[in-house]
Amino acid sequence: MRYCDAGVNIDEGNRLVSMLKGMVKETYTDGVLEGVGGFGALFEIKNYKNPVLVSGCDGVGTKLKIAIDMKKLDTIGIDCVAMCVNDVLCHGAKPLFFLDYFACGKLSAEDAFNVIKGIKDGCILAGCSLIGGETAEMPGFYKDGEFDIAGFCVGIVEKDRIVDGSSIKEGDLLVGIESSGCHSNGYSLIRKIFTNLEEPFKDKRIGDVLLTPTNIYVKDVLSILDKFKVKGMAHITGGGFLENIPRMFKGDFDAVVYKDSYEIPDIFRLIQQRGVEEIEMYRTFNMGIGFVVCVDKNEAEEVVRTIEEGGKRAYIIGEVIKGGGRVCLR
Repeated sequence: MRYCDAGVNIDEGNRLVSMLKGMVKETYTDGVLEGVGGFGALFEIKNYKNPVLVSGCDGVGTKLKIAIDMKKLDTIGIDCVAMCVNDVLCHGAKPLFFLDYFACGKLSAEDAFNVIKGIKDGCILAGCSLIGGETAEMPGFYKDGEFDIAGFCVGIVEKDRIVDGSSIKEGDLLVGIESSGCHSNGYSLIRKIFTNLEEPFKDKRIGDVLLTPTNIYVKDVLSILDKFKVKGMAHITGGGFLENIPRMFKGDFDAVVYKDSYEIPDIFRLIQQRGVEEIEMYRTFNMGIGFVVCVDKNEAEEVVRTIEEGGKRAYIIGEVIKGGGRVCLR
């Protein structure tokens, strides 16, 4: 017997690697020493005095199921990158490089290529290099046509510039940066609410709206880190407002969030209309704010202006008060 008799096509895997080699080079920065195809990828650290590496690993959850059902695979990779780089960014780290994991039941080089093309696009948006990954063909574990993806990111920050929340004090303000939609969280609930992906929504199919890629905030945040004293940051990911904003606090503080400080996107209003209570909405979804930055009240308006100069909308959405690590919605 041969390996292919068990359902693993080595030739298809080799074809995929050949398809990817030229494409991923578009992401390379001058730190890359070895590219895709070796046993390991090498990356040289340059121009740092006391560097600290910050790592993150994540996937896209069941948003992937919608991408498969819609037969639209070219943007889900952006989500995978975003979920990782936005996390390491919360500590002030600039993403350096990214690796991906693609697992399937039967490998289609074309499908895998489309997914990894999205990962490449995400890496370009994040300014990091796609330097390797793993393609696993696992017959009998995944059904034909099904697959899963995950990503791993490493970022870097000078030790004395780590953003850790230790300088946050009462009276500091919270600046929220707009999301692009539901990002990659809450999709198990979303899939129960929207069972017909062809349902129309604002001149589009709801399935297409739900596949809008997650915003990548690297360039927005790096633009303010050099100009302002950023005290804390939160990626509004799984757990929504209620669980993620308090993660930036080191002391005994609450975050007061003013719900009318920005316009909640229509997709979240529709989800709530379908029977989700408000408190559950804020515990599950980003509600239109994908990233939150804590700064001194005297700098907040200028931080908003700087972010908006980069192309995304930003708002002063709340403030820090004494408390016990909660989010108070008002």
